[in-house]
Amino acid sequence: MHDFKSDPRFTGIEPFKEKIWLSSPTMHGDELKYMQEAFNTNWMSTVGDNINEIEEIVAEKVGVKYGVALSSGTASLHLAVKLAAEHLYQSSTGIHTPFGMGCGGALLGKRVFCSDMTFDATVNPVVYEGGEPVFIDSEYDTWNMNPEALEKAFCLYPDVKLVVFVHLYGVPGKMMELAKICKKHGALMVEDAAESLGASYQGIQTGSFGDFSAVSFNGNKIITGSSGGMFLTDNLADAKQCRKWSTQSREDAPWYQHEEIGYNYRMSNVIAGVVRGQVPYLKEHIMQKKKIYEQYKKGLSDLPVSINPFDKEKSEPNYWMTALLIDEDAMATQVRGEREVLWKTEAGKSTPAEILEAIEHFQGEGRPIWKPMHMQPIYRNHGFITVGGSDRGKKADVSADIFRRGLCLPSDNKMTAKEQERIIDIIHRCFE
Repeated sequence: MHDFKSDPRFTGIEPFKEKIWLSSPTMHGDELKYMQEAFNTNWMSTVGDNINEIEEIVAEKVGVKYGVALSSGTASLHLAVKLAAEHLYQSSTGIHTPFGMGCGGALLGKRVFCSDMTFDATVNPVVYEGGEPVFIDSEYDTWNMNPEALEKAFCLYPDVKLVVFVHLYGVPGKMMELAKICKKHGALMVEDAAESLGASYQGIQTGSFGDFSAVSFNGNKIITGSSGGMFLTDNLADAKQCRKWSTQSREDAPWYQHEEIGYNYRMSNVIAGVVRGQVPYLKEHIMQKKKIYEQYKKGLSDLPVSINPFDKEKSEPNYWMTALLIDEDAMATQVRGEREVLWKTEAGKSTPAEILEAIEHFQGEGRPIWKPMHMQPIYRNHGFITVGGSDRGKKADVSADIFRRGLCLPSDNKMTAKEQERIIDIIHRCFE
């Protein structure tokens, strides 16, 4: 660990009195009102007015017909993947396989194309259902799935019929191009909009592009329930099936009748109360996050860095997370192992590790860019497709490059402009 106390570059900077978070919940008071309502009416479980309200409100905001409130974004993705498999392969985890009832999963033996640079919650549901993720490289334009690499992937694996796509850090991907490629190859798309609620592409809200979509209300998201998520669809039958699976697949019978595998995935009415109180503040949160993004972009414009990009003509992010990418020629020496990192101080240069450690020393919170899935020990033997093909290490690997040079900056919407100026000052001093 670097000794920032004795480093003359940081003389005169005082640590923050209270920690500056990466992205923490921002409460307004209405949340407590709806939670109290759940308490007073004794609807504390997985039914109640709060659940009914947020399913309608969130679906309307996103621009889809139906929402199903679930316990997490991961649960939403899992049921989205399961539904997609049922549509594609007429299978579910409730069918008989050579290994027995419910074994193997709905995607057993099937490849699925997945975004490479993301949190593993995007990909794990594919494996829950027995599928084999094949990872698609990112692009520099948006840091999202590269349409050219996706097209290449279909050439290499023409049997694939499912794509799992994520909007990274609240920035929409090139949805029209990606959707066109999926349609061309007869593939369905599961859209992970966990980080992008309120963002839009060509005026259309993210979460409405996929055949099946999911959003998250995790504690660090732009709208939170402390936990929770939502499955989104325009198909009533899919919404009903998702709701059934999420409540242990109980049949319409006077006793507990089960004819297929189910899950305990339904959102509680208490959590829904928090979400219900948060939703009216979505635009306000986006504007606060946008100011943070713009202040970083202006304050760091004289450094050899760039801020996570988006297509200004076609998209409007929700600015959930501001991330920084160090120019190649301004990268100091940095070596990463599986769990540790070493870096060296070099005049005029810096590394993500140095900047993150400096911010942490002064009571701020940043984090590395998502480590790409194809670099994760659990998935490193899976297929990985770049614009050049599938040979690892021989073609451009955009995801690995962004991970190597990038980091996420403190993006909490309760951070003041003066506090952000101090973060910007710390980053400048890292390059001295």
